[in-house]
Amino acid sequence: MAHVCENCKFRANYDKNPQSLMGRFWRWHINFCPGWKSYFTSQDEVKRTELRAKYNFTKY
Repeated sequence: MAHVCENCKFRANYDKNPQSLMGRFWRWHINFCPGWKSYFTSQDEVKRTELRAKYNFTKY
């Protein structure tokens, strides 16, 4: 199943410029977003490790 998070415009803003307002909003938002949780937990362990490192994400 394709997740919206894969092509999220806010996530793209973060990837382009993490210090932008929308980038910082997206990073804060993933801490409680049910869609991100579903996306993140559906990935295999290798991909989750990559996402944790890329986004400094420690939940789940």
